[in-house]
Amino acid sequence: MKFTLSWLKDHLETEASLDDILYALTDLGLEVEEVFDPASKLAPFTIAKVLHAEKHPDADKLRVCKVLTDEGEKQIVCGAPNAREGITVVLCKPGDYVPGIDVTLGIGKIRGVESHGMMASERELELSDEHNGIIELPSGEVGQKFVDWLAENRPGTVDPMIYIKITPNRPDALGVRGIARDLAARGLGVLKPLEVEAVPGGYASPITVSIAPELKDKGCPYFAGRLIRGVTNGPSPDWLQARLKAIGLRPISTLVDITNYFTYDLNRPLHVFDAAKVQGNLLVRPAVAGESLLALDGKTYALQAGQMVIADDAGPESLAGIMGGELSGCTPETVDVFVESAFWDPITIAATGRALKINSDARYRFERGVDPQFTLPGLELATQMILDLCGGEASAVVTDGAVPDTTRAYRLNPARVISLVGMDIPEATQRATLEALGFTLAGDMATPPSWRPDVLGEADLVEEVARIASLTQLEGRPLARPETGVPAPILTPMQMREKTARRTLAALGYNECVTYSFIDSRSAAMFGGGEDATRIDNPISSEMTHLRPDLLPGLLQAAARNQARGFADLALFEVGPAFHGGEPGEQHLQAAGLLVGANAPRDAFGSRRPVDIYDAKADAEAVLAAIGAPAKVQMNRKVPGWFHPGRTGVMALGPKTLCVFGEVHPKVLAEMGVKGPAVAFTLLPENVPFPKAKSATRPALGLSDLQAVERDFAFVVDKTVEALTLVNAAAGADKALIETVRVFDQFTGEKAEAQMGAGKKSIALTVRLQPRDKTLTEADIAAVSAKVVEKVTKASGGTLRS
Repeated sequence: MKFTLSWLKDHLETEASLDDILYALTDLGLEVEEVFDPASKLAPFTIAKVLHAEKHPDADKLRVCKVLTDEGEKQIVCGAPNAREGITVVLCKPGDYVPGIDVTLGIGKIRGVESHGMMASERELELSDEHNGIIELPSGEVGQKFVDWLAENRPGTVDPMIYIKITPNRPDALGVRGIARDLAARGLGVLKPLEVEAVPGGYASPITVSIAPELKDKGCPYFAGRLIRGVTNGPSPDWLQARLKAIGLRPISTLVDITNYFTYDLNRPLHVFDAAKVQGNLLVRPAVAGESLLALDGKTYALQAGQMVIADDAGPESLAGIMGGELSGCTPETVDVFVESAFWDPITIAATGRALKINSDARYRFERGVDPQFTLPGLELATQMILDLCGGEASAVVTDGAVPDTTRAYRLNPARVISLVGMDIPEATQRATLEALGFTLAGDMATPPSWRPDVLGEADLVEEVARIASLTQLEGRPLARPETGVPAPILTPMQMREKTARRTLAALGYNECVTYSFIDSRSAAMFGGGEDATRIDNPISSEMTHLRPDLLPGLLQAAARNQARGFADLALFEVGPAFHGGEPGEQHLQAAGLLVGANAPRDAFGSRRPVDIYDAKADAEAVLAAIGAPAKVQMNRKVPGWFHPGRTGVMALGPKTLCVFGEVHPKVLAEMGVKGPAVAFTLLPENVPFPKAKSATRPALGLSDLQAVERDFAFVVDKTVEALTLVNAAAGADKALIETVRVFDQFTGEKAEAQMGAGKKSIALTVRLQPRDKTLTEADIAAVSAKVVEKVTKASGGTLRS
């Protein structure tokens, strides 16, 4: 939002300095982004008078002038056609910087004649595009500062321009009056009254307006307009052009400039139609598929069915609330004009603007919410300005629909200011603040004004009070401590689990990576993704076109970059979201680790070896144990395609996968540019069940002072039988007494088959028995041993090796 200081003072009666205003704006939440003071670039220039001018002895188009300055008489060579004796000019002395030509002047010679400065044109001082001659001032004293002369004779020309950032919740600050209201509430002045008088209509408007019934509830609740005939649409006055230029707008014509002025002055976008080009009456209706509109920006837009337009009998004339049409636009030949003021639904405007990719000042304001109650007053004020500047005669106002009722009230609790923001503000001050901002107070209920759609609750009232009082007065205070007991946990169980997984992996020696959630389509397809549902419509690069289906692509890419820089042995991990769809909620938490190269640096003892599947399995089990996964899980080989099919495993609980671990597929390594052996694991913390008993403390450690007993068993089984089958069967023989079961030997190969038969192997288990209530006897041990043999034999089809 841009405005000038004098423009602000049209609404705010104040003696505050520019610095005080700038500080207050930022403190009020209207952050000052830029201040441009044109007086600073014009400060060096002074007024001078040409005493004598004669033709240059060596150039027909140059004149040698004797100029009276504040430093005495100076000789200046000038090529302007209007350089002559007796005129008052603007002098640029040697050493002055001239902004329009980007030159710092010096004493020079032009065709052999010395020149001490120059007499400037308006373009050379960036006052306008005029450069046909030097500036001729109608008045002014020699030596007077040119900026002082401009301030007296051309108000607004050297006015500071202020540019502030507006947050989406403050549409009222998109008008200069809204900004002035905030400053007045802060105490930097008094808000001037805004007088709105109805302009009497001298005749019935030949153009009527109506709203399609389906749009009155959601689209355009209220539409008003009137005809003004007999206008003269020439250039707008200097003061209006100066204000528009100061904020970066190009003056076009008086009618168009007035609508732009009201957009910025009172946050009331308007539109004017050339009435002679309107065929029939105006109707606000949904567009029909196949219709198009040539807009004022010179582009033709293909309209989608349902998009809201203002149409006459010939078709769409304006894209409602966003941009007018070229065919009914006003020109210097316009004589009769129809002025439109309407209230548009913010959601509808935003959806249409985004679909057509049109950005305009009107859309920017309507989609944030303008004041619905000001629809008709804005039309009356605009009508009066058109009559004052363009002449003409106004018709009666024609309307359709009704202004939506935005009345709502919230309880004002003065104590909440302390509880929410920690500021002790007297109740009388709170009430005065809200009233200065336009709120209506009745008892302890506060009704927001119609121009504040962002106030939607009691907390918003507190925010307004604190904002006006100045949030710089906030003092840091420690949070209150509970008098007794342990505070309730802040983090959710899943957040705690994520934190634990991250800490455990770091403790295991892994380096954490934080990679983008976006990857290239080829990598996404390689890891089970790459569908259109996860494609990014506006990717920041060609390597970030899809949401990642897994964390491993990012880790492998990081490993490839590190290897390219000489780091061969890597241990990387990441904890974060992966995406199985493109809709909200279609994501899941993963914890992934990647080991590449060798397990240790080279040493004299030969301990260095390539990483293998058991390194990944051990680290994955450590993380699962840390986040509370049960010790006994099922193992299967239902592995995804980016893992090695024969050197991979899956830990699961029934149908839920807890972890996939193993070697990364060689084809994937080659595609990703990773060298050497690489093993990885991917955990799904969300699939680990939470304990049924919710307690903030750990369960008691159960120890037994009775002697444990270990027994060894060797079984002959088919070589296709997995060792885990035997381990699980043995552990289930007596769940109360058997503490652990481990594989300590495996006899396979030709020698094994020669002794035990073709297709056979031997697996040896150690079963540890831990009694809890009494020392085990030989009979107890024999009974458990028999159960172990029975369970393993039944589960594996093997026999006890003799």
